[in-house]
Amino acid sequence: MKIGLITSAYDEMKAGIATYISNLILSINRIDKINEYTLIHHSKVHDEMYRSNKELIIPYPRIPLKKTIGENFYLSLKLKKYNFDIVHELGQKNSFIFNFPSKKILTIHDLTPMLFPQTHGVINVFLHKFLLPKAAKNADKIIADSENTKKDVINYLGIPQENIKVIHCGVSENFKIIDKENDKKRIDLIRLKHGLPEKYILTVSTLEPRKNLLTLIKAYHKLKKNKIKHKLIVIGAKGWKYHNIFNAVKQYNLENDVIFLGFIPNNELPVIYNLSDIFVYPSIYEGFGLPPLEAMACGIPVVTSNTSALPEVVGNAGIMVNPYNPDEFTNAFYEVINNEGLKKEMIEKGLERVKTFSWEKNARETKEIYDDVTTYNFS
Repeated sequence: MKIGLITSAYDEMKAGIATYISNLILSINRIDKINEYTLIHHSKVHDEMYRSNKELIIPYPRIPLKKTIGENFYLSLKLKKYNFDIVHELGQKNSFIFNFPSKKILTIHDLTPMLFPQTHGVINVFLHKFLLPKAAKNADKIIADSENTKKDVINYLGIPQENIKVIHCGVSENFKIIDKENDKKRIDLIRLKHGLPEKYILTVSTLEPRKNLLTLIKAYHKLKKNKIKHKLIVIGAKGWKYHNIFNAVKQYNLENDVIFLGFIPNNELPVIYNLSDIFVYPSIYEGFGLPPLEAMACGIPVVTSNTSALPEVVGNAGIMVNPYNPDEFTNAFYEVINNEGLKKEMIEKGLERVKTFSWEKNARETKEIYDDVTTYNFS
């Protein structure tokens, strides 16, 4: 089969969707030596996954809104010429609002622009509200990252449940417990490079309203009143409406306690996870939630929100709290810091939990979808 994978979202962002795209492609290359894969994107990108695949570069401009429909019309015309058996949009874009003969698969990661429009920009909300339903209806199959996202796709996009397949994301093998004795030199270099304190609570997310960092800062401020010495490390690029986060740090006089590291490359992240005492993920809503999975794989106890897909990912391995209640986060931090038995139990459960998630499993289940859609018509 000739399979085209639309990877343009990888070119544009280095967050959870980019992690999904790169790991799926690298894994599917390992398990499938029969089918022919072509990566479809906007411009030449120097990256391992591109070097190992054929490329189709379609250099049409991205956004603004007035160009979106024209861009997708142009894309559909180009794809007709290449006669792919399957085209898979990996980044939840509106590539299928115009039909073309290939079988079409659309991965939907979450519908937060529809569910929480106040936490997204106007253009992103418009694209999801008015164009994504059309793209989803033209797809022969929808892949959802979680059962929770599947439910949202049924309720908000009107897609029949039989047209949706849940395929959980995985966790990279790089995220694991490291040998702190044998890897001491690398650990010391990374600690020095980023100014990591001896004890810290860690969070990893884009700095934007949906990630709920304002509630986390309030909770951390309450924790500091209990004479806890841990710093708070925040890893993630600046997103949309991030200024309030820095304003809150100043308001609570936490400039010396909350450390923003910005974007950190994947080869350094496992060490920073391993050196933390607690990982916290206070997000209001997630279609899946990769960082808690990565933290558990590194042997770190997880405190996260009890909403959306996060219970589906963390299961009984973490402490789940109301994302709107800073006191619940504060109490959870205090309990983990002061209860070694609880901490050990959470680490053991987390390491067991992550065994059920892998990118190879994700790739195999995705390949099954490719085989199915060429045999049956799901539309």
